[in-house]
Amino acid sequence: MSNSILKNDELNRFEIYRDGELAGFAEFKIENQIISYTHTEIDTKFGGQGLGSQLIKEALDEALEQDLQVAPYCSFVSAYIKKNSEKYLYLVPESKRASFNL
Repeated sequence: MSNSILKNDELNRFEIYRDGELAGFAEFKIENQIISYTHTEIDTKFGGQGLGSQLIKEALDEALEQDLQVAPYCSFVSAYIKKNSEKYLYLVPESKRASFNL
């Protein structure tokens, strides 16, 4: 089984594919050097396989590369940042962290 992650700028989302089949996506919007992650969804048939975490890791790594601040409106993204705070917490502006439970 192989996974691939693509950034689909046309639909404003990162997509994860398992063996060529769309398994899930994370929607985003970019405004004023802030990327807001608004919704993450993994198809139930692919649930429990860690695909959501792989997808969000890739999305946050892209934010790092692009020097973007992060607004994790999606609770899954917020939870991932909390779990991996040493690498990603600083991407969320300190003044906004409490509103994202960080």
